[in-house]
Amino acid sequence: MHTVFRIDEIRKLDNESSLYQVDLKLTSDEDQQLRQLTENILEGASHETCWSRLGILLLKIGQYSKAEKLYTALLEQISNDSTRATIYNNLAVLKDQQGLHQEAASFCEKSLEIRRKTLQGDHPSLATSYHNIAGVYYNIGDYSKALEFYEKALKIREKALPPNHPDFAQSSNNIGGVYNNMGIYSKALEFYEKALKIFEKALPPNHPDLATSYNNIGGVYRNMGDYSKAPEFYEKALKIFEKTLPSNHPLLASSYNNIGGVYSNMGDYSKALEFHDKALKIREKTLSPNHPDLASSYNNIGEVYHHIRDYSKALEFYEKARKIIEKTLPPNHPSLAISYGNIGQVYNKMGDYSKALQFYEKDLEIKKKALPTNHPDLAIFYINIGVVYQNMGNYSKALEFYEKAHKIFENALPSNHPLLATLYNNIGTAYFGKGDYSRALSFLEKALVIFQKSLPPNHPDIQKVTDVIAYVKKRM
Repeated sequence: MHTVFRIDEIRKLDNESSLYQVDLKLTSDEDQQLRQLTENILEGASHETCWSRLGILLLKIGQYSKAEKLYTALLEQISNDSTRATIYNNLAVLKDQQGLHQEAASFCEKSLEIRRKTLQGDHPSLATSYHNIAGVYYNIGDYSKALEFYEKALKIREKALPPNHPDFAQSSNNIGGVYNNMGIYSKALEFYEKALKIFEKALPPNHPDLATSYNNIGGVYRNMGDYSKAPEFYEKALKIFEKTLPSNHPLLASSYNNIGGVYSNMGDYSKALEFHDKALKIREKTLSPNHPDLASSYNNIGEVYHHIRDYSKALEFYEKARKIIEKTLPPNHPSLAISYGNIGQVYNKMGDYSKALQFYEKDLEIKKKALPTNHPDLAIFYINIGVVYQNMGNYSKALEFYEKAHKIFENALPSNHPLLATLYNNIGTAYFGKGDYSRALSFLEKALVIFQKSLPPNHPDIQKVTDVIAYVKKRM
């Protein structure tokens, strides 16, 4: 093993200068964790040339510009079809990670064209091409196409690889991601857990792919409203990323972003902002100024400001996100719908109902095209529209939209999901507006029961519903 150090401690020398002292600890051949990780990385690139291995390593540590220069130079020197297909494939991965999805698609097609001509239909390298094309479709929000290509890759890998091979886990992981974005959380969890079982057997305990698997499972639990389970998996991921990745790696930013999201869901907005700021600092340093992940950070920070009722700040960050998404993603991408929905919510809170409806209509136009009719995000749209009508005093219209949301949530979410409680709260206040106090109380009490089960006891939503229930009882 070559000379490798662990960073033991980093200290600033004094407050006046920008000099730091870094204490390094020399590792040895007896360092089992380092040996396992090194062997796994080498095994993953064992079929590559020395230069290709370097490119893969640069990709893994987020050095995209250096990797691209290397791959471009290799393409000028290499005539072998198999190697060229591999380089095109790696360039597709690189461009996809940079958020340049159309360029990624072009490289995927070049790689696939070569492999279809030179390989048999069940060759593992063909599965890699299908997998990468699926990734591009996933990132542009075409989930049915993504699922189609991920399943093609999985069928080849099921025939060609042993059941505990990391590539087999990767396929399961990605199919889980598609189901998660389609709002089919039970299926997402099923595939994510398949992947995790393989990764835990096949990879060393500090491998970044294992951390990604933990992150994915945490994300499903968060979407299902299980805020006690989600942080458990997010924290496991963060520990691995902090040990194995550079401090400015995009995956570390994603990890901070996820933890910030859970704190936001739990009502701890100062903690949420702290983690979202950490993610944003990394992304601003390492990503292009119009990268979709940067838009995600702006959206998340905007959401925190929205919760603490700083609507001008919320709008500022939501607008930053929208500008990036409109430039970089297709006009029917679900992320653009979310962006329009967020801006609509702020205008609603500010009392500008016509502006709110204008953005909600844009939101709906995309969601109807991009999402299945029973997707939870469609229900969230109906809730948002209902809130606008409720604020305008049109309680019957509000209840009409709340009922549409209720039908979706009943089928798509667990019975104790906080979003269901939010809906019951809104239905209750709408009935209160109509003067139907007994029905109002019934829905508000349902909301309170769910909030008390699913949220920490000091969450602001619990206090809000408790206060409204007390007020309704007085009016009765």
